[in-house]
Amino acid sequence: MSITEIQSKSILRKQKKIETWFVSRYGMNLYRGCTHNCAYCDGRTEKYRVDGEFGKDVAVKVNAIDVLKRELDPRRKRKPMQKGFIFVGGGVCDSYQPVELKYELTRQALELMALHNFPVHMLTKSTHIERDLDVLHQINEKSRAIISMSFSSVDDKISRHFEPGVPGPSQRLKTLAKFKKEGFPIGMYLMPVLPFITDTHDKVQETVSAAANMGIDFIIFGGMTLKGGRQHDYLMNVLRDYDRNLAPKYEQIFTGDQWGRARMDYYDSVHRVFFEIVKEYKIPIRIPPAIWTNFVDSTDRVIIILEHIDYLLKMDNKKSSFGYAAYSISQLKEPVEHSRQKIEEMKGIGATTARLIREILDTGTSQYYEWLLS
Repeated sequence: MSITEIQSKSILRKQKKIETWFVSRYGMNLYRGCTHNCAYCDGRTEKYRVDGEFGKDVAVKVNAIDVLKRELDPRRKRKPMQKGFIFVGGGVCDSYQPVELKYELTRQALELMALHNFPVHMLTKSTHIERDLDVLHQINEKSRAIISMSFSSVDDKISRHFEPGVPGPSQRLKTLAKFKKEGFPIGMYLMPVLPFITDTHDKVQETVSAAANMGIDFIIFGGMTLKGGRQHDYLMNVLRDYDRNLAPKYEQIFTGDQWGRARMDYYDSVHRVFFEIVKEYKIPIRIPPAIWTNFVDSTDRVIIILEHIDYLLKMDNKKSSFGYAAYSISQLKEPVEHSRQKIEEMKGIGATTARLIREILDTGTSQYYEWLLS
């Protein structure tokens, strides 16, 4: 591993609208690059401009905590920060990769979150998160700390080949179970599943069953993307070492889409497999509102619920305009309550959706949404 210390002008990244996969308004990357070296990692793609050899070289933002102190200081802001979770993880790094044990930037950032009473959503593949159980307890007691871990399956053998720098899935499950026992809401990000390897009915069933047995609160599912260049070339080499017969199958479903997406018929098929399995276990496939509803403002609450309804309907092969309605609400320059009487006039929002939005404003949720989620 090669470490480069760098200076950063900013740390906190504000989303254009609330990120409904993670119910977060802000995110951060304290490092650039990741020595977990997952073969399929999208962070390897050239567009992210991670210097050096991805998987071996890491840049450490050594001034991150000083910058973050300034960004979180309410005295330096004309407008207060918006309500919502701060997402720590993902992007071009894992906040608990081995370099964190030396620099402790994630721990120091969490101490700032605790000081300012911000809820956090942690996503990692590393069991090193257990080190920060104490400060995460402080956050969870004052606001909320969601603990999530990502998986491609719960098969340790497959993980050793495609995720060589992380603890095996069996260890990650034990870590999640520990946080569950300590009173944290916990989630699994089953993404990406690997085509023809971990996306089969048996492998998905094995993973969902393991998650259910340890009391998971939600599972978020997603297929893989594969962009041309470094990500494609690296994965193909690892794939050939695993099973050379699979490379031609990957080339058939990944046809050069600029976003790295596979053919839609492939995504539709693996989502159907997941959806049918997860229904058997009655596990929510989006973060349940009981976890986040008190920590977002009313406009973001409406957006989250509309986007969740849109996803749940489409997963069940039904048409939906709720996603567009969520987009329309996100374009408002004022809180949605101020537009309460003219919601039907907004593009993409009819009488039925308007009634649902007013129900959310009045009660904080929607009976239709709760029914879909369960």
